[in-house]
Amino acid sequence: MHFNSQFHQNTSIMTAFPTILKLGGSILTEKTDTPTPKPAAIRRCAREIASSISQDSPVGAGGPLIIIHGAGSFGHPQAKKHSKPAGFTNSGIIEIHRAVSSLNDLVIDALVENRVPAVPLHPFGCMVTENGRIAEMETDQIAIMLSRGIVPVLHGDVVMDLKTGASIVSGDQLATYLAVKFKAARVGLGTAVDGVLADGAVIPLITPANFKSLRPHIQGSEGIDVTGGMLGKVLELLAIKTDINSYIFNASKEDVIARFLSGDEPGTRVAKG
Repeated sequence: MHFNSQFHQNTSIMTAFPTILKLGGSILTEKTDTPTPKPAAIRRCAREIASSISQDSPVGAGGPLIIIHGAGSFGHPQAKKHSKPAGFTNSGIIEIHRAVSSLNDLVIDALVENRVPAVPLHPFGCMVTENGRIAEMETDQIAIMLSRGIVPVLHGDVVMDLKTGASIVSGDQLATYLAVKFKAARVGLGTAVDGVLADGAVIPLITPANFKSLRPHIQGSEGIDVTGGMLGKVLELLAIKTDINSYIFNASKEDVIARFLSGDEPGTRVAKG
């Protein structure tokens, strides 16, 4: 797949390196088998994000921002329901995408109500995967948005796949892909726990050097999750080969998102070394 583009290096039209904030589906939705949002949590997250945005700056107080959110009960149960040995049917693809898009609408509405210049960007229409991994993604529009101070809001989605016909791309994979693409200043994965835990305590730092010893302590997630849980998040962040500091923190607690966006280092830091 090849996109025609006038830009050969889309980061060159940006004014600064972006921060990437990914909010887990468990923060925004109830862990049920039907789509059930958490309206109060969505509004709180939007207010905290808004606190980091300067209305007088074209790129916001903390520089450009990319937001990604998980699907939670708007995507995981639907993906599990339609996952068959022969792959997703067309009706399954449509149902999954419509469900996750409806959650994206709720997130966008809350952000706009808080004067965040947010716009939806659906992976379904701008990328393809190969065996579930991103093969190619059109990102020039994101670079232009960031240069203008617009906040693109992406989400976990079903996308066309070169090998399997269709597959699920997680918000975590989106976060790491875009982090490398845009040389992100930092990446934050907001979850419902205080960080990566070992015996109930937060692991302050994970690197390739200590990961092997820590891996037995890293658990999956509760409820339905088709994207790998906490271990999947850590593996995605460790796959970043450049010097980008990433953080896994508790976005369900008041002010932690705002703290991260202001430069704080909450939760677990995942680094190259």
